Amino acid sequence: MPDTVSSAAPPRRLSRRAALRPDRLLAALPPFEPPPPAGLRAPDAAVLQGGDPALPPLSVIVYNRLAFGPRPGDLAAFNALGGNDDARLTSWVDSQLNPNGISDTNCDNLLAGAGLPSLNKSLPQLWADYYVGNQGRTQPINDIREATMLRAVYSKRQLKEVLADFWHNHFSVYAWDYGYASATWVHYDRDVIRANLLGNFRTMLGSVTKSTAMLYYLDNYINQVAGFNENFARECHELHTLGAENYLGVVNPLTVPKENGVAIGYCDNDVYEAARCFTGWRVNNGYWGAPGNDGSFYYQDGWHDKANKLYMGQYLPSSQASDPLKDGNDVLDLLANHPGTARFIARKLCCRLISDDPPQSIVDAAAAVFSANTNAGDQLKKVVRAICLSAEFKAAWGQKFKRPFEAAAGMLRATNADCSNPDNSFWWYYESAGQPLFARRSPDGYPDNKSVWANTTALMQRWRFANILVRDDLGNVTVNLLGQMPGGLTTPNQIADFWIARLLGRAMDPAANRQEIVRFIAQGVGYDNPLAAQDIADRLPHMVALILMAPDFQWR
Repeated sequence: MPDTVSSAAPPRRLSRRAALRPDRLLAALPPFEPPPPAGLRAPDAAVLQGGDPALPPLSVIVYNRLAFGPRPGDLAAFNALGGNDDARLTSWVDSQLNPNGISDTNCDNLLAGAGLPSLNKSLPQLWADYYVGNQGRTQPINDIREATMLRAVYSKRQLKEVLADFWHNHFSVYAWDYGYASATWVHYDRDVIRANLLGNFRTMLGSVTKSTAMLYYLDNYINQVAGFNENFARECHELHTLGAENYLGVVNPLTVPKENGVAIGYCDNDVYEAARCFTGWRVNNGYWGAPGNDGSFYYQDGWHDKANKLYMGQYLPSSQASDPLKDGNDVLDLLANHPGTARFIARKLCCRLISDDPPQSIVDAAAAVFSANTNAGDQLKKVVRAICLSAEFKAAWGQKFKRPFEAAAGMLRATNADCSNPDNSFWWYYESAGQPLFARRSPDGYPDNKSVWANTTALMQRWRFANILVRDDLGNVTVNLLGQMPGGLTTPNQIADFWIARLLGRAMDPAANRQEIVRFIAQGVGYDNPLAAQDIADRLPHMVALILMAPDFQWR
């Protein structure tokens, strides 16, 4: 709904933390998928299990952690990049970290042909068309949702897509609420997240802080001197910069130790002082004295608390008139340059790109790169490069579990599915797995550890997705498995080995899992005896689904 308050100052809101609604839950569990055709015997319930998987080829690690899984031909192309793993990894990473140098014509054409009308509109156009004009306020968020899936599946700029997913989750905004975020979501995705993900963290932080979506989501658009709102200030510290690991609690700020004149961590008083610094940072929305109505960032001087402040051990004098935004910019500068922020961001990136519990050695190394490049325009690019080329990156496997988005995109890529025009039922099946895009209601983003996603309900839903995909019944998504298999492969051993290599890029681990895949498609026939063409056609989709459902496919 549009703003209806016409008084000089808006009412103060309760903390978002106090008012959060729980994540959207499934109204009821969907029915189990029908069994395979009569006569097909599935593997025993106890098989297709995983333990501690062996380290696979580096190409498999790269395409499952720095990409959304390999498409046909990707692993071979990686192996042709150099004479050894180090050379291949360096070549691949450096190319991916220069995404504009990668031709992505196929993906660009798919986006252009997908009928996504909001993708190229400016923020004022988005605001005018979808918020003020009310031409369907969810059009931009629906467009970005489809574009995000298309890019994950088809783009050759895979590392950029992985990082876009990371930073959206880090600066998480629930995009389907109020109309403000949904109507301007193209701006948040394109101009805030994607424009900065290989750039400078301080620049990105400032862009997030002033974005229409974040100003509304965490209530800074009503933050004013008559009653400051701390929602954004608190999450900016706890989730976006220093992290809860550097929170010192409710203590006297004068007693907090300093390092180089800056407090070693933040306390509650720092949150309140930061909130005062951000008073008057709002949206030009046509209300409460705004000079226009274009949805852009607007500083309202009459709402700003001009009194002096003590923040993180630093004295901020009153009425810093030389720059009306100086109070807030001082806060962002201190946060972006704080060693605690370097450690927190480095650890989160290592958790995303290496393991749930990354070695402290690589966290320290990445934090050092972050701190040494605080003024560099490519600061984040350098940090990501240090992580991706590290020994720790190459030595980790099976310590990450694909989240539903990664699993779905990986299945579509591995099977070479055509998902260029998914319909609503596709999104229903995907979202049932528990990670609707841009729909985390709380500001902490979706969890990124395997203990959260390796549960019965979540796994059942991704298994369902796999089964429906191979049946060619996934919401206007098609896949031709028989057409992708070379001629002459007729025995259970041949067919199973081709698809295991195709979908996984390696042997199944443990080896007993392979035996179950072979046994399933053989259905009592000798493993080296040819199958009838109709038997292959009937059994192949279900065999491929079993590989996609196996633990081997879930690791990253």
